[in-house]
Amino acid sequence: MQAGKQKWPQRIWVVRHGQSAGNVARDEAEAAGVPHIDIATRDMDVPLSALGEQQARVLGRWFGALPEAERPGVVLYSPYTRVRQTADLVLAEAGLDNGARVVRIADERLREKEFGVLDRLTRVGILQTWPALSEQRSHVGKFYFRPPGGESWCDVILRLRSMLDTIIREYARENVLIVGHQVIVNCLRYLLERLEEQEIMAIDRRQDVPNCSVTSYEFDPLLGRNGKLALRLVNFVAPLEAAGACVTSARDMPAAPKS
Repeated sequence: MQAGKQKWPQRIWVVRHGQSAGNVARDEAEAAGVPHIDIATRDMDVPLSALGEQQARVLGRWFGALPEAERPGVVLYSPYTRVRQTADLVLAEAGLDNGARVVRIADERLREKEFGVLDRLTRVGILQTWPALSEQRSHVGKFYFRPPGGESWCDVILRLRSMLDTIIREYARENVLIVGHQVIVNCLRYLLERLEEQEIMAIDRRQDVPNCSVTSYEFDPLLGRNGKLALRLVNFVAPLEAAGACVTSARDMPAAPKS
């Protein structure tokens, strides 16, 4: 590869936000078998739980322990409260909260997948309220299924393609930290690893993305025609485990029941 031709960042970390109060409320609603999740605020305003704050601080210390040249220089994050709080705590604990040293941008393209009429419904609630939609989703598959007023995975991927174009244009050779949601993590994997629908759906079925886990990529000049990003870490939670912080992986939205 010729010098100056690198289009990708040197490193990209993709992190899911810490456990939120919404994750806790969803777990409680599912366990109780009730149709609705008791969340008073808008989903975008749901904050981190106390555990989520701890997870973010622990992860921040891990970033702060990296060699200076390998720490994030650009941070892109969803504008949702729980994600913004995660990014703030990570940067503060890493000693990277000086605005002059790190570029920080809230990017709406990293927002949570929009669930439309299924928002705040449990599995029971979806079956009771929208049985036909549940059947349609099972037939179409979650990759392409778009609930009324909401998004499919393909819709999320479309906006993430735009975000990656921005990253290539503005942050080549930088170390970029992306903080988002579970679906954002998996949809970025789909794009960066050039996966097929069946491959990313198999990944999604095997494991939920843990809160404050790290999936990372590093530029390898020997891959492809002009070099490309190589996968280094997948759902990495060793910093949380080493610090004794509870590892959680509750879904942001319950999976619709199979017909």
